[in-house]
Amino acid sequence: MKKIRAAVVGYGNIGRFTVEALEAAEDFEIAGIVRRKGAEDKPAELSAYEVVSDIRQLKDVDVAILATPTRSCEEYARQILPLGINTVDSFDIHTNIRQYRANLMEICKKTGTVSIIAAGWDPGSDSIVRTLMQGLAPKGLSYTNFGPGMSMGHSVCVRSKQGVKDALSMTIPLGEGIHRRMVYVELEEGASLEQVTKDIKADPYFANDETHVFAVASVDDVKDMGHGVHMVRKGVSGKTQNQRLEFNMSINNPALTGQVLVNVARASLRQQPGCYTMIEIPVIDMLPGEREDLVEHLV
Repeated sequence: MKKIRAAVVGYGNIGRFTVEALEAAEDFEIAGIVRRKGAEDKPAELSAYEVVSDIRQLKDVDVAILATPTRSCEEYARQILPLGINTVDSFDIHTNIRQYRANLMEICKKTGTVSIIAAGWDPGSDSIVRTLMQGLAPKGLSYTNFGPGMSMGHSVCVRSKQGVKDALSMTIPLGEGIHRRMVYVELEEGASLEQVTKDIKADPYFANDETHVFAVASVDDVKDMGHGVHMVRKGVSGKTQNQRLEFNMSINNPALTGQVLVNVARASLRQQPGCYTMIEIPVIDMLPGEREDLVEHLV
């Protein structure tokens, strides 16, 4: 069996766990890792792999897994798709997904490639659960309650602010889909907590939630990569009221994101050219193995 050759673009938390998920997947091989610094200061755990600064330096790449900050995903996808390489990412700004999908759809159609976007656990696998719940109870209300736990997207956002050396953003569920953001920042020398707080609260990642910002001596001392979700839908099946559906998950955040990215990287090779979100892809396409065997086992 010819293995899928995947390149990992970016080597932060998501990149490291994506490499682990690829190593555990028998139908993949790692074509290489793309880092800004290339092979400079190459981490010891990547000694077996080619590490480069440009994906063009790698050979025979089928799919690029974009383990990059959300706000740079489109930039990388626009560079890589015209090379004939599929891309997948965990873009997580919910309100921008529709436009992002439209932007990449045009490129994918022109280049004959596939891009699967917003493929983490939320948006991503949780989106599939929400879709299933709505199908089971078409009328009703759904609530997605995150945490308590570390939000990688929000933490990366805070680290990008001027005066911030390191940051941790914790999501605290208040119920009915409402959340509090508890942000812990390690400040650069001379930075103003007041100004940093103002910049954080003005960002779209935080503008719609109750947000509290605290200065700490060391972010590493308070960091925890655990996270979770509790999803509830109460609604109507046909004409029958009071149907209640629940889904719970307690996870290591970047580890699950890395696994989902590998799943959709596999699925990207089974789709027609275009840009997709996870709810548009047959779930079976994300799993390794023969379709007939999966149907026999899972159905």
